[in-house]
Amino acid sequence: QAPLVEYGGGLVQPGGSLRLSCVVSGSIIGISEMGWYRQAPGKQRELVATRERGGGTSYAYSVLGRFTIYGSDGTVDLQMDNLKPEDTAVYYCKATYYFGDYWGKGTQVTVSS
Repeated sequence: QAPLVEYGGGLVQPGGSLRLSCVVSGSIIGISEMGWYRQAPGKQRELVATRERGGGTSYAYSVLGRFTIYGSDGTVDLQMDNLKPEDTAVYYCKATYYFGDYWGKGTQVTVSS
């Protein structure tokens, strides 16, 4: 199936910004939604933001006003502003196809002074 390629993670100070990008390298036919999830040590993987094929978006309450998800067919970016230490996690891209979900390998985001 279509592989997902993630990039843009790294180390940033509190209050700083990062942009994550995810691109589908294979076919985009059948994708209904793409989004970003994250998992911190000792916690479950949680939704950060999603974008439907038609452009509708959803956000976790904890990132409202700070993160923005955008993209087009086969790509989804996450602009992260005013980052906090509690945003530190591995961030995963997900693409939902009619036949199931596919995940990227994850990219580390660390927010620390």
